[in-house]
Amino acid sequence: MRRTLFVLLVVLSLTLLGGCTSPQPEPSGDNPPGDAEPVDSGGTLRVALLPILDSLPYYVAEEQGYFAAEGVQVEIVPVASGLERDQLMQAGEIDGMLTELPVVANFNKSEPAVQILISARKAYPDAPLFRVLAAPGSGVSAPAGLAGVPIGIAENTIIEYVTERLLEERGLASEDVVGQSVPAIPERFQLLMEGQIAAATLPDPLAQSAIEQGAINVIDDSAYPQYAVSVLAFSTQSIEEQPEAVRRFLRAWDRAAADINDKPEQYRRLLLEQVQVPDNVRETYNIPPFPRSEVPTEAQWSDVNRWLIDKGLLESELPYADSVSTQYLP
Repeated sequence: MRRTLFVLLVVLSLTLLGGCTSPQPEPSGDNPPGDAEPVDSGGTLRVALLPILDSLPYYVAEEQGYFAAEGVQVEIVPVASGLERDQLMQAGEIDGMLTELPVVANFNKSEPAVQILISARKAYPDAPLFRVLAAPGSGVSAPAGLAGVPIGIAENTIIEYVTERLLEERGLASEDVVGQSVPAIPERFQLLMEGQIAAATLPDPLAQSAIEQGAINVIDDSAYPQYAVSVLAFSTQSIEEQPEAVRRFLRAWDRAAADINDKPEQYRRLLLEQVQVPDNVRETYNIPPFPRSEVPTEAQWSDVNRWLIDKGLLESELPYADSVSTQYLP
C-alpha cells in the first residue's frame, strides 16, 4: 500500500488549479492543416499550463498542427502549481493561463487584469471534475455522514468552494461543512488513504484512483455541473495587443476539443505522455468530453463572487463583463 502511495505521490506532486449537456458537434467548414495558407498573426502567445487533464486540448492541437494552420505562435510555459502560474501572470511573464473563477476574481479585485475567454473543462453526467471522498473503512457513504466531520480541502480555492456547495445541495447547513486545510493534493490523498483524515475532496483522475483503492465516493459534481469549471484566461494587455493571435489560439483549442469528443481513445497515448495520471487508472480512466466554444454563465460567476464575499476575500461582486468575454469564442 505504501509503495503504491509513494509512486502516486511522485507522479502527482503538484497543486491543482480546480451544464449537463452532450458535447456539441464539430462545426462544419473546418479545413485540415495545410488546406489553406496560414496567415501569421504576429507575436508569440505564452500560456501557462499545469500537467493536468484540462490541458489535453493544447497537446492535441499542437500534435495535429492546428496552431500552425491558424498561423499563431504558441509557447507553453509548464508550471508545477497554481501559485507559480499566478506569480508568472502577476509579473507579466505569460499572456494566458489555465485557471478557475476564484483566481480570476482575485486578479480583478482592483481593476480588470485578466479575462476569461473560453471554458476548458466542466463536469458532465458521467465525468466529474471533483469528488468528496470518505476514507477507506470509514463507513461514511452519504453526505449526511459528513456533517461536522473535517474534510481535507485547500482553503480559499475552487476545492473548498465546490465542497461546500455540493454538501449544501444535499441538505447540510453551511456551519456543518467543516474544512481541514491540506493544501497539497498529494498529502491530502495520502492522509485520506491512510485514514488520518475522514474525508477529502480530490480531482479526477486522482479521485478515481483513490476509489479503486477503497475510498468511498460520497458525492461528486457530475450532478451539479454549475460549480466546477476551469477556464482559459488571458491578460487584458495581451488581449488588447494581440487580439488576432488570441482568437486563433482559441480556435485551434476548440477544434482539438472537438477531436477529443469525437474519438477520445485516439488521444490516450497523448494523455498519458503529457498529463499526470495515476498508474492504477492509466488504461481504464475514461477520457471525458470537453466543452465547446462556451464561457461560464453570469450566474456561475455571481455565485463564486458571493462565496468569496462570504469568506471575506472580496468586498463586492465584480461585473461579469469585466471578467468574462464571449468576443473571442470560436
